[in-house]
This record gives sequence, C-alpha cells and structure tokens, in this order.
Amino acid sequence: MPNSLDFLVEFLRLSKLFWRSKQKLKIRGTTFLLALLTIMQMVLAVVVTQWSAALFNALEQHSMRGLITQIGMLAIIFVADMAVTGSHLVIKRNLQIYWRDWLTDHVFSRWMRDGRHYLISHLPGEHDNPDGRIAEDCRIASESAVALGHSLFYCILLLIGFSQVLWSHSGVVTLHLGAWQIPIYGHLVWVAIIYTALASWLGWQVSLPLTGATNARQSAEADFRAGLLEAQENSQAIALIHADSYERHLLHELFYKIRKTWDTQTAAWRNIQIFSTGYASLNMAFPLLIAAPRYILGSITLGAMMQAAQAFQQMVGALSWPVGNVGGIAEWRASVERTLSLLKVLDNVEDELAQPDHWIQVKSSNRPVLAFRNLSIAKYDGPVLAQNINMEIGQGEHVLITGNTYTGAKLFRAIAGIRPWGSGVIELPSQGRLFFMPPRPYLPTSTLRNAICYPTSRRVFSQEQLEQALRLVGLETLIDQLDQQDNWINALARGEQQLLGMVRLLLNRPQWIFLQEAFDSLDSQEEARMLRLINEQLPDATLLVISHLPNNASFYSRRLSL
Repeated sequence: MPNSLDFLVEFLRLSKLFWRSKQKLKIRGTTFLLALLTIMQMVLAVVVTQWSAALFNALEQHSMRGLITQIGMLAIIFVADMAVTGSHLVIKRNLQIYWRDWLTDHVFSRWMRDGRHYLISHLPGEHDNPDGRIAEDCRIASESAVALGHSLFYCILLLIGFSQVLWSHSGVVTLHLGAWQIPIYGHLVWVAIIYTALASWLGWQVSLPLTGATNARQSAEADFRAGLLEAQENSQAIALIHADSYERHLLHELFYKIRKTWDTQTAAWRNIQIFSTGYASLNMAFPLLIAAPRYILGSITLGAMMQAAQAFQQMVGALSWPVGNVGGIAEWRASVERTLSLLKVLDNVEDELAQPDHWIQVKSSNRPVLAFRNLSIAKYDGPVLAQNINMEIGQGEHVLITGNTYTGAKLFRAIAGIRPWGSGVIELPSQGRLFFMPPRPYLPTSTLRNAICYPTSRRVFSQEQLEQALRLVGLETLIDQLDQQDNWINALARGEQQLLGMVRLLLNRPQWIFLQEAFDSLDSQEEARMLRLINEQLPDATLLVISHLPNNASFYSRRLSL
C-alpha cells in the first residue's frame, strides 16, 4: 500500500487526464455550477444562523412584530433552500456520472486493447478480478471523489464563513496569571480549533485499520464473484463429473474469506461508531456550555448566544471533516488503489513491449509468406519452450504442427501478437486476413445470428449466406434458431460449438487459417470432412493446424515439429 503522499500524487495524475479530456468544457462548466451552488448553500447556512439570532432576540423581547417578520424570512429561506438543494443534487450527480463514464472508458479501453487483457493474466502484480475493478472500483473511485471533494469544499466555506461569526461573538477574554493579564481575542474560535484538532487526531487513530480492512474485503468479494462466475460458465462439466460437493467446498472457502474480512471491518467500524457517538453527544451540549457564561454575565443577548453556539457547531463540523468522512475515505482510497494497480500493470506491459529487443518481433512483409526467423518461444519467467525455428510458409500450403501441442498453441498466440515472450522474428504477409480457431469458439450470449457473426456485424452476412454455411457443416437444424437468444456455450454441445466455429470461418473466407485443435470434439472422419470442406471452399487458403488426430497425412504438404 503506497503512503498517503504517493497515493495522492498518483490520484491527481490520473484525475488530470479527466479534467483535460475531450469533454473538458462540459466537465469544467458542471464543476463551476457545483461550486457556485455550494457557495449558495454556505450563504444560506449563515443566513439561517442570523435568522435564528433574530428569532431568539424577538422572543426575548416579547416582540410579536419581530416574530411575524422572522416567519416571513423563514418562508423565503425555505423556498431558496429547496431550489438550491434540488439543483445542487442534479449537478453533482451529473459530474459523478461524467467522471465514472470517463474513468471506466479509460481503464476498460486500455485493458481491452490489443490483447492486453490476455497478457496481464499471465503477469505478476495486483490485477486480480479486473471485471470488479472496472465495474465497481471505478464507480466508487469516481462517485466518492466528487462526493468527498464537494463536502470538503463545503466545509472549507463553512469554516471561512462561521469563523468570522464566532470571532465577532467571542469578544475579549482576559487571562489572569498573577501579575500578568493576557487578553485573548476570539477565544471561541481557538477553543473550537483545539477541541476539533484533538477529536480529529483521536478519530483518525481509531479509523486507521479501516482502510486495510475495506481493501481486503473488496478483494474477497471480487474473488467470490469470480468463483461463482467460473462455476456458472462450467456448470455442465461440473454436473457431468458430479463435482458439486467440491465446488461447494471451494465457494465456502471463498465466502469464509469474506466472513473474516467482514469481522475485521466490523471491529474497525465498531471503534469508529463508539467514538463518533460520544463525539456527537458532546457536540450537542459543549457549544452552549462555552457560550453560556457571556450570556449569564450580560455580555451578549440570547440570540447572540444561540448564534454563537450554532456557529461553533458549524465550525467544529467543518473542522471534523476528516473524522466524519473516515469511512468514505477508506472505501474510496481502497477502490482508487485497486484501479491504479490495474493501470500500473497495464503501464508495465506497455513499457516492456516498448523494448522489442527483449521480445518476439512481429513484422509485416510484402511477400505472400509467413516466415519464422530464429524464433524462440519462452515462458514469461524465462524457460525456453522451443528455439531456432526457421521456416517460410507460402500461400496455399497446409502445414501440420506436431510435437508439443502446448507449445504450438503458444506459437499461434505469438503470431497473433498477444504472446511476446521469447526472441526472433515473425513475418506476416501484408495481404490476406489471418483467422484463428481455438478449441472452443467464443459465442457471446445473444441471438444465434449475432453469435455466429461475432465480432462482425450481423448485417455483413445475408440470410442466404448463413443458411448455406450451416448446411455445409451439417447444422441445418439450427437455421430456425438464428434469431433465438440464448447462452449458446451452455445450450450447445462442444462439437456443435466447434462446427459453428467452422461456419464463422466459411463466412469470413480468410486467406491464412490457424486451427488449434479446432475439431478435437469430432471424430476423425468428421474432422477430415471439415478439412476437405475448407479445401473446397477456400482452395487458396494457407492452413497451419494443431490436431490431436493427425491421421489425415495426405492433406498436409509440410510439417513443423516443436
């Protein structure tokens, strides 16, 4: 956990990007309106104390005319306060959603760019549960930043406004120390400062454990959500092997971490609540007690005493901002730190990729070949998996990747540019589209039409093209379900999913095709049929194939052994 100064510097550096974003005029205009309405709120708070002083003076003087006048003033204050409060709420929430919109887009865009979301999953660092960091922590970081910033600004305004009121009602108190007589000006102001400083220091000490406890709980909650999501995504496999009891045990362990962090957070909140309750009780009586002697001595009126007491409370409340917002600050800081941690890992990836000599270099070539020059494939932490790969693959060739299929999969990822660990050069043809088919194609939860066309718009392919491709692979029974919405990963068998991947391939008609055990759920005859279908429909396409059933030797013109 960074110290407070480093944390503040990092947060301000991130915030500066928001204030200078494309929407900066709208953002700055909204901020100006929020500041203006906050100033009006402070002015109304001062006016209320003045009205209170006038009311108590009228009551002390038994003045009916003064009472009626104050009733009229109250009506004006009532209408103005409602108008300012309502407008202020709308403007503040607008600024909060602007900031959340920008921050979410900033983090999400960097995470979901050029496979960075995949890269960081293989890197060390604090970047677990990026979904929770983007969805929840970005929300808290932005919304709480506006709420805390506004309340701090309001408290500063209250401090400025009511310190003057309190000073004017303090008079001069003479402190007698033997032969010395020391006049103390504005003694109520100094009492408020000392009183609040002592209370703030005690409150801060009590609240220190809350930040760590909040961060730990958010991490535990994110881990539990991730566990539930993983179980849901693999529900069929879990049910088939009757692993329900194991999953229950695993989820119980994840929830047990929530219980532990909950108890730690509860203990921290308990201490804060005890302190806050005692502090609030003391605040009700303390201002009146310190202002009462001057009223009893006849130095001030009843109205002035009540105004001084209210000003004292407002000033103490303003000075107590750190104590009153300690819980919100702890939650906000924990979320900001989790967001910054994700951005830091993304920064590290960018810094490492900016040094191409340390990684596999992927270049574009004007020649219609895919070439490997002194290529080595390694793990992130150093061990080399394959080395000295030198090969040129021309257009229309069919190449079978043999040996270690684990390493072959990493070769495909290196070609795709999402796995740079190793050395050497990969030359890609500048002409022709590359198409990768993993063992299990991604089928988003949507209509079947959208799932097949993903990530291309469904408008690119006609109904006739879709029907023809489905018939070619043997999935004509799904034609009537094209506009049906479902979770297709759970609704279809793995073999059917792989055939849909084949449908996607036929629709896109790429020139360079990479099959990574793309038909491993099919039998050898069906796999051979798919390979023949590719050859018939895309006769000029180049294929690199990783297969667990390499029985179609006649289909391949060359082999690359890893």
